[in-house]
Amino acid sequence: MTETLEQNVIKTEQKVNLVEGKFTPSEASHVVNALIEQKINFHKVQRLRMCEGFEDSDTSYMNGRVKELMNEKQIAKDYINIARREGYDVIINGTLEITFTKK
Repeated sequence: MTETLEQNVIKTEQKVNLVEGKFTPSEASHVVNALIEQKINFHKVQRLRMCEGFEDSDTSYMNGRVKELMNEKQIAKDYINIARREGYDVIINGTLEITFTKK
């Protein structure tokens, strides 16, 4: 964890290594799909929560984000299929960076 103080602004950063290593295309596909599916499910649950008790909630942002994630999932699938077809392993490095600031 890193903390810095610049002109009365405190910034804290934490990095979490979610996934790192060399995978077969099948393993890589499983890992990437699981991560993206979790993110999609998060947005779906958030959308449902917004609609509870208020059916006219504007969930267009979340609907759009789910569509973007579905597109990203397909792109990842296509990319991993190239590795499968060409006989490559897949290296995945996924670091989650969490930062917050306070003035």
